[in-house]
Amino acid sequence: MIPTNIVEAAAAGQMLGLIFFSLLYGFFLTRLQGVYAETQLNFWNGMFEIMMKITELVMKFAPIGVFALVAKTITETGLEAFGPLLLFFFSVVLALAIHFFLTLPLLLWLVGRVNPMRHYRAMGAALITAFSTASSSATLPVTMECVEKNAGVSNRTSSFVLPLGATINMDGTALYECVAVLFIAQAYGIELNLATQILVVVLALLTSIGVAGIPAASLVAIAIILTAVGLPLEGIGLILAVDRLLDMMRTSVNIFSDSCGAVIIAKSEGEQGILTDAHRRPRL
Repeated sequence: MIPTNIVEAAAAGQMLGLIFFSLLYGFFLTRLQGVYAETQLNFWNGMFEIMMKITELVMKFAPIGVFALVAKTITETGLEAFGPLLLFFFSVVLALAIHFFLTLPLLLWLVGRVNPMRHYRAMGAALITAFSTASSSATLPVTMECVEKNAGVSNRTSSFVLPLGATINMDGTALYECVAVLFIAQAYGIELNLATQILVVVLALLTSIGVAGIPAASLVAIAIILTAVGLPLEGIGLILAVDRLLDMMRTSVNIFSDSCGAVIIAKSEGEQGILTDAHRRPRL
């Protein structure tokens, strides 16, 4: 968890070490004063603008890339490969649906005191983009536009909550990792006791924080969890046939969760006009 060499940790893909260093760096970043703080602010704002422009360029090619990835999977595995995975597939879909249609709306209703149905309509364009690209990072510009223009959240709140959420708030991904690891264990006939299952949940939560907001990034985190609990890494091959479609679904859950967090925080900060009548008809 605590790397002796951050460059080596990055090269080896040690997610927990990178997360620890990032948190430590961010903590002391806030302690800078004067010209040093200004230099860091300008540098990271510049990096943000560069990454947004690169993302916008990549987004132009996203529909072609999505078609190619799905076509490649079908031609390599065939439709019959989906048969044994139906139970796993529908288990993940059911879990994501419960979180998407029950847990998050309840948070909006009980904590944020806003109408969840209005928020679903406001986030339509972002949800479609997330589903088609399977990338939280690629969807970020659309998510910010929907949250600000359709939901009425201020740029001050959305520009902090949404980029942070796109990086560390991967609740759909964490859920998928847990189900995937348990499925692989069952496929190999390996029984995981309660303590090991709890360890899987904790590791899924920790590794999901460091997962990149790009397609199939969760496979790296799953490999880390499999190694930690003593399961064979080649088990990942069992879920590759349906991973792309599930990736699209869990990305939609991830960005919707980020938007719910932005709305709830905006309401807690006393912002007015959140999901009011003026924001009923979203601009797609």
